[in-house]
Amino acid sequence: MTNNEHTIYILRMIKKLPLTETDRNFFTIVAEAAFINPFTKERLDLDKKIAGTKASSAWDELVEQVIATIRRRLQALKDSCRADLNSYNHDDRNLLRTAFLFDIFHNYRSSFDELILKQIKNGDTPIQVRFAHELITRISGLGFTTEESKRYLEIFFQMRRAFYFIENGLTGLSPSMQTLRSRLWDNIFTSNITWYEKHLWNRMEDFSTLLLGETGTGKGAAAAAIGHSGFIPFDERKGCFVESFTRSFIPINLSQYPESLLESELFGHKKGAFTGAIENHEGIFSRCSPYGSIFLDEIGDVSIPVQIKLLQVLQERTFSPVGSHEKIRFRGRVIAATNRPMDELRQKGEFRDDFYYRLCSDIIVVPPLRQRIHEEAKELESLTVRILQRMTGDASLPYVQLVQEAISNDLGGAYTWPGNVRELEQAIRRIIVTRHYHGDTSLSSDNMGEKLLTGIKEGTMDAQALLSGYCHSLYRRFGTYEEVARRINLDRRTVKKYISQANKE
Repeated sequence: MTNNEHTIYILRMIKKLPLTETDRNFFTIVAEAAFINPFTKERLDLDKKIAGTKASSAWDELVEQVIATIRRRLQALKDSCRADLNSYNHDDRNLLRTAFLFDIFHNYRSSFDELILKQIKNGDTPIQVRFAHELITRISGLGFTTEESKRYLEIFFQMRRAFYFIENGLTGLSPSMQTLRSRLWDNIFTSNITWYEKHLWNRMEDFSTLLLGETGTGKGAAAAAIGHSGFIPFDERKGCFVESFTRSFIPINLSQYPESLLESELFGHKKGAFTGAIENHEGIFSRCSPYGSIFLDEIGDVSIPVQIKLLQVLQERTFSPVGSHEKIRFRGRVIAATNRPMDELRQKGEFRDDFYYRLCSDIIVVPPLRQRIHEEAKELESLTVRILQRMTGDASLPYVQLVQEAISNDLGGAYTWPGNVRELEQAIRRIIVTRHYHGDTSLSSDNMGEKLLTGIKEGTMDAQALLSGYCHSLYRRFGTYEEVARRINLDRRTVKKYISQANKE
């Protein structure tokens, strides 16, 4: 140590160095960005502040600018011998520590992504995390204990998994999809990730989730994003996480099973419990690990007796296999979904209020495709590109053009996609095979002519609904707002308004 360095060291021991006002302001913004939901506009605004730009740019480019800017500022502290966290008071030290953690997380971002892809390929056997020791050592160098550093490794991996499954499983440019992605992130980490990291990371079992939305909207993908993103501890001795996230999500479609077999599928049964029970059977509640989630799809279709038994599991956190008095502890999370209107089910007495209140720690509505297209003109194109990438491994321009032209020519712009994203996927397949798709006219809410006649006959439609329906029907036939406006002698903007109203119904 030189005399100058020794003098600086002594001075720091006597009096803590403050951050400059410029540095404090900058690292305060970094700290805010580190803890905020990455799918929100607030995070986007903070990223722009960090990067020092007001221009709109691709999200990936902005993130790289943010990372580079933070690293330059941290390096400047190191170059001036001001990077020792012990040299600062409590508040400044926490700001810098968060900035260093932010930098470490993004430094290992690609390593986490490779780990996710390798684990998906490897299946249910946990794989070695080659970079774990190095990462834990780097975090420990910031003054954290080994146990705290391991917790950050676990949280970092959980955050990266959540981002991967939300971003890739629920694509879309529309505001409603941006809101959905944000809601899913909060569902996993709560509205304040610092609370989660300190108090809730191992206490999420009582936070049940109810997903609502029409058939084919993507409720299963939303459930999978939650289920694959739970907290999983890291085993330092084995050098891997204690469980593969590929087995932490267990879905079951409740409508697939007759009631006589459903209880056995859920809770398991003992040999001889009923005719045909020739051996012990382990139900999904037994197979779910403490770090896993069970997805109860079509929850609106189950009978009251089954609802009562599921309610008991959620309240008592125990269950018994059919034919057994043994009490088995259930520690996983429950995610449920239905495409049926929940308010109507409850009003008719088909869905118990007490069961509903046990499921509704968070209620998330997955938007229909027609709403997404109405909000964002490029939504259909964006989805088409992503679906083709999944189908063919390459969203080549000829395929995209073929699909878009067929949809435009065969369906026009007002088709409401009653089967939602699931229908779009099959439409794309049919177009690839036949070059055409004429829609699902038998189920489509787009069959406006019949609705108009029924409404007029029964006197159940007011004038605005009639005009909206008529505009909608003409638009389906002629394909442009201008042609509809010309035929009914209204201006284009009014016609567009009425068609939009019809699309929302």
